[in-house]
Amino acid sequence: MFYLLEVEDHVRVEPKHFGLPTHEAIEKQLNESFVDKVSKELGFVIEVVSVDEVADGVLIPGDGAAYYKSKFKLVVWKPELHELVFGKIAEITTFGAFMQIGPAQGMIHISQTMDDYVSVSKVGTLSGKASKRVLDKGDDCLARIVAISYKGGEPKIGLTMRQPGLGKLDWIREDKKKKEHAVKAVSKKSEKAERKGGKK
Repeated sequence: MFYLLEVEDHVRVEPKHFGLPTHEAIEKQLNESFVDKVSKELGFVIEVVSVDEVADGVLIPGDGAAYYKSKFKLVVWKPELHELVFGKIAEITTFGAFMQIGPAQGMIHISQTMDDYVSVSKVGTLSGKASKRVLDKGDDCLARIVAISYKGGEPKIGLTMRQPGLGKLDWIREDKKKKEHAVKAVSKKSEKAERKGGKK
């Protein structure tokens, strides 16, 4: 999920930025220190939106940098457990698929791609035995985050598409049409039964 965070922190501005106006120097330093980085606390930092408040700088003996207590805003993307995520299949493997979600990739184990027996075809797609559904690179999908692990830096995100209303967008549309058709059929049957009952 994307968030706009307001952060208060001491920003260490390196000497290479000393010639710039203070706000600009802090913004440059924040871009270098935060943007395109990942942490468990913040998630993926996408952009520094603004530097709102800056206190006087402090120099620490033995450190050539200056420290400024600052308030600034960041746009971040942080995966949340049970969150629904839209993405595109980036890669098909023998054990499942990787889906691009925001700035990260999540892994869908082969058993979680669809409610069917799934195998890898010769052309590198995942195919359902009974449903004949096919999952391929580039397919747009809706999945749910079921696991997040931050061991080793960048988070590992586990996804499922086996729950109702999830999967390849084409499958979701197909299921919706089938459900609407079934509701119409039941409605027609009940209307016929009511008419027969009224004739007696």
